[in-house]
Amino acid sequence: MADAVVVLTVIGVFFLPVLGFALLILVPAAIGVSLGIRKLYLKVLLRVFEFATNRIQQHDSRQDLNGNRGEQLPDNNAAAQKNSVALLQEEEKTTLKKVRSFGTLRREFELSDCYHFCRQGIEAIADDNVTKCFSAAELPSWNLLTRTNTHYEFVSVRLTILWVIGFLFRYCCLLPMRLLLATVSVSIFMAATATLSILPNTSYKRHVSKYVSLMCYRILARAFSAVVTYHNKENRAKGGGICVANHTSPIDVIILACDACYAMVGQVHGGFTGMIQRAMSRSEAHIWFQRSEAKDRHAVSNRLKEHVSDPEKLPILIFPEGTCINNTSVMMFKKGSFEVGGTIYPVAIKYDARFGDAFWNSSKYNMIQYLLLMMTSWAIVCDVWYLPPMHRKEGEIAVEFANRVKHEIAQKGGLVDLLWDGQLKRMTVKEDYKKEQQKEYSKLLKVE
Repeated sequence: MADAVVVLTVIGVFFLPVLGFALLILVPAAIGVSLGIRKLYLKVLLRVFEFATNRIQQHDSRQDLNGNRGEQLPDNNAAAQKNSVALLQEEEKTTLKKVRSFGTLRREFELSDCYHFCRQGIEAIADDNVTKCFSAAELPSWNLLTRTNTHYEFVSVRLTILWVIGFLFRYCCLLPMRLLLATVSVSIFMAATATLSILPNTSYKRHVSKYVSLMCYRILARAFSAVVTYHNKENRAKGGGICVANHTSPIDVIILACDACYAMVGQVHGGFTGMIQRAMSRSEAHIWFQRSEAKDRHAVSNRLKEHVSDPEKLPILIFPEGTCINNTSVMMFKKGSFEVGGTIYPVAIKYDARFGDAFWNSSKYNMIQYLLLMMTSWAIVCDVWYLPPMHRKEGEIAVEFANRVKHEIAQKGGLVDLLWDGQLKRMTVKEDYKKEQQKEYSKLLKVE
């Protein structure tokens, strides 16, 4: 009798959590149903963040009060007038006078002649809207993560206790559960695609493959506590089309694949990533290529055209920026995907960084470090807007079409539309850009 009690106790300890795990997470994810637990979790987090923000503001107010006590406040109006006059005088000094010709500059050099370049350089550093796109955006309030703001956890005893509780909850509760979810999702996907590879290429196989893909991606999204709101689903990409979206994170693929199935395009990898690519190719037609081979890139273009010409195949998912941007801006779209032809389905993705910054700074974190940061964040919250399909106009070149699509995505997602190339994160400025600045300077000179 005692042995039976021990067995039942062991079963209760291990089986009930597994059963609850399956009923609350796996089954709803498999059928695409939400129980509302994650949204309730976000509401609680917002209350906690509000409390932390109030404590920080009180601390800052006390410091400002102690710092300004006994000090005489300056006359702001007089200071502003003085600064404006100084700025006007400096403007006159740093602007190259047009009356001076090139010959005069060669005979009579003045130190003020180089002020133009100094001023342009200082303005570029002070108001740099390019390199700031390659680093995480600063949050207006603290979300109890030391990776976003530092030293706030020691502002008060209550805030320190709250931060410690949150740290233990994220690393001791959320992280193990999310790792388990990711393992389960990948295992199901590998087993399912291996089984599907045996079946003949029929409509039944494609139907089962789509269901397996949606199920596995939805379970994998739970590994990041992803809460995604999809807007205008009637504009989702259809077979034979190309879905283009702004790029913030490798998780973008998971976010979009939770709602629709896509054919992926990307570089061939080895190791674990290569194993996943081979598993994906067993169930659907995907396009993998080597970036270093120019001939292969031409072949990829032909394969893209062949793919979009078949309406029975899945729509292609492409991120034309070619690199991850910090979700405040949209940078230059590469024209390659807009030369293929077919219908373009734009998608705008906007993350809520209050619960976790999804931006991948590849120059600072490798993939393992980045995934660890995502799995120890509070949640990944974002909105996805499906925009109406767009077609290339008659006489419109690929670059113009790409810029038109990019503008629509930026406007819908509330992002800044930039013309700069995202590859500036890894490359130096092109000579063409330098020559443009030289031309602007030459316009200030008087030709004799």
